[in-house]
Amino acid sequence: MGGVLAGCDTLPNSGPVQSQITAEQKNPKKNTLGFKIVRITPELVSWLDEEKLPLLSTLNTTSYTPSHNDRIGPGDNLAISIYEIGDGVFTGSVSTSAVSDPSNLTSMNGVGGGPPVGAVETRLPVVQVNNEGNITIPYVGKVHVAGMTISEISQRVSSSLKHMSSRPAVVVRPVLDETNVVIVYGAVARTGRIPLTPSQERVIDIIALAGGPKQLSEDTIVQLTRGDRVVEAPLKLIEQNPEQDIVLQPGDRLELLQEPRTFTVFGASSKVTEVSFGTPTLTLAEGMSRVGGVSDGQGNPSAVYLFRFEDRDIATKLGLQIDPGQQSTPVVYQLDLMNAQDYFLAQKFPMKNHDLIYVANAGINSFNKFFNLLSTIISPGITAAWLAK
Repeated sequence: MGGVLAGCDTLPNSGPVQSQITAEQKNPKKNTLGFKIVRITPELVSWLDEEKLPLLSTLNTTSYTPSHNDRIGPGDNLAISIYEIGDGVFTGSVSTSAVSDPSNLTSMNGVGGGPPVGAVETRLPVVQVNNEGNITIPYVGKVHVAGMTISEISQRVSSSLKHMSSRPAVVVRPVLDETNVVIVYGAVARTGRIPLTPSQERVIDIIALAGGPKQLSEDTIVQLTRGDRVVEAPLKLIEQNPEQDIVLQPGDRLELLQEPRTFTVFGASSKVTEVSFGTPTLTLAEGMSRVGGVSDGQGNPSAVYLFRFEDRDIATKLGLQIDPGQQSTPVVYQLDLMNAQDYFLAQKFPMKNHDLIYVANAGINSFNKFFNLLSTIISPGITAAWLAK
């Protein structure tokens, strides 16, 4: 009997048992990657939770007050028209034309009353706001306009001309607005600059103006960069939670990411397969349930492992050695499903793209396989009597 059972060690298995994994970790010849086995603890779960990028709503905690998105800044191009009566400063020097009905200019001008009938319009060449926020007007010189509205610029230029022209009126029109825009790129139908308006567009508005995502799925992530801060959230989450659909600011950079996330399962689980996340977030407990959990009679519930190349920050907190410049290190997380606490931890442990779950074989698994093999070639009665010897 002993000699026959010794053959159990030669039977194929679905993977190593718990003792083999532990032994390989300590064997430098087999553990050339230098992986470490780490128990899943409440502290580890809290570290992983803190590691997540903050949601979009966290940007609203700043002191920023949404503006009307009509401020001029460096890079903007302006078309300026000056209206004078009689022989003005600009009359005849640039393209001019008489104004017969100035009523339509009043609202654009921002200066009450608008130019009188008979005023001569002088259209200056388009000017660009320089890096210092200035424009140059003939006979006036430099005028600082950065951070001002169109109406305020009109009034400033008009005031500068009053001492040299009779009742000057100024109309300013933005030709190319490079300041009040959001940059949209990634997995959208149309990438590029999208201007912001006084309506104060939100995240979903801008995505819609960009033609929407190329492919809408649970893996569509919105990443928003504002200054030196980067936040992100699943598009579905933003659609379902209005507080995440924040008002965008000039200079924001919005990227749509489309990266299908999967994890794989090996060993003595009920199902060996590759599985899509299918939801914006996924926990280890949810991942195990997708494949039916540990296989009865074959798997060892106290030896469930998750293989991952862990980020540098978490590895450092775990006390693992990591070379300078190395961004990740192999870690094997162990979960004991014979421990009630670990079920709670599994509900909080976040899974990442390309994670690998492995369920170790139970120690009795080899004997079961050997017994089943005998059962296929010998009648059940003979088998039982033979094994009893």
